[in-house]
Amino acid sequence: MKARTAETKRKTSETDISLSINLDGTGRHTFDAQIPFFEHMLSHISKHGCIDMDLLLRGDLGIDCHHSVEDTAIVLGGLIHQALGDKSGIRRYGHCVLTMDEVLTTVAIDLGGRYHFQYTGPDAITEGKFGIYDAELSLEFLSKLAMNARMNLHVVVHYGENRHHIHESVFKALGRALRMATEFDPRSTGIPSTKGMLE
Repeated sequence: MKARTAETKRKTSETDISLSINLDGTGRHTFDAQIPFFEHMLSHISKHGCIDMDLLLRGDLGIDCHHSVEDTAIVLGGLIHQALGDKSGIRRYGHCVLTMDEVLTTVAIDLGGRYHFQYTGPDAITEGKFGIYDAELSLEFLSKLAMNARMNLHVVVHYGENRHHIHESVFKALGRALRMATEFDPRSTGIPSTKGMLE
C-alpha cells in the first residue's frame, strides 16, 4: 500500500517553514526549529504516532516563539489532512489515556472533518516558560493543529503538578491517539461514516 505522505513549504513575513510527514512511518524525525522545548514536544508526536517528520523552521524569535509555533501547527495540521486523502478505511477515532509520573492525561480525537478543540485541566499548562518557549503556546499549537487537520481534539489533564510532565503527557497522548485514528481498520471498508463521506 502506498505510504500516506505530504510535504509543503510556507513562507510569510514571520516564518519560513519546510515540513514533510509520513503517516505510515516509524517515528523518525529531524527538527531544526531553534526552539528546543518545541522540538522536544514534536518528537513525542512523531515517536508515539509513528509519524515520520522533517521540519526546517525559521521564525521571528527576536519577538517571541508565537508565530513559529502557531504556523507550524497550521502546516502540520494541513499536511495530516492532505495525507489522509478521502480517509477510506481508517479508524477515524483515536484516544489514549497516558500516565507521566504524577500526571494522568486523556486525549481523544475524531478525524471526521469538523473542528473543535477543548482543554480541561490545570491552568499550570499555560504558566511559565521552558527556555524561550512560553508554556501557553502548547494550547495555541493544539487548537491550530486541530483546526487545520479538521478534527475534534479533546484534552483532559485529570491531575498533575509538574509542568514539564503535564506538557509531555499531552503531546505523547496526542501522538498515540493520532496513531490509532489514522491506522487502517482491517474490518472496515470504505469511508468510516454513515454519510458516505468525510470532509
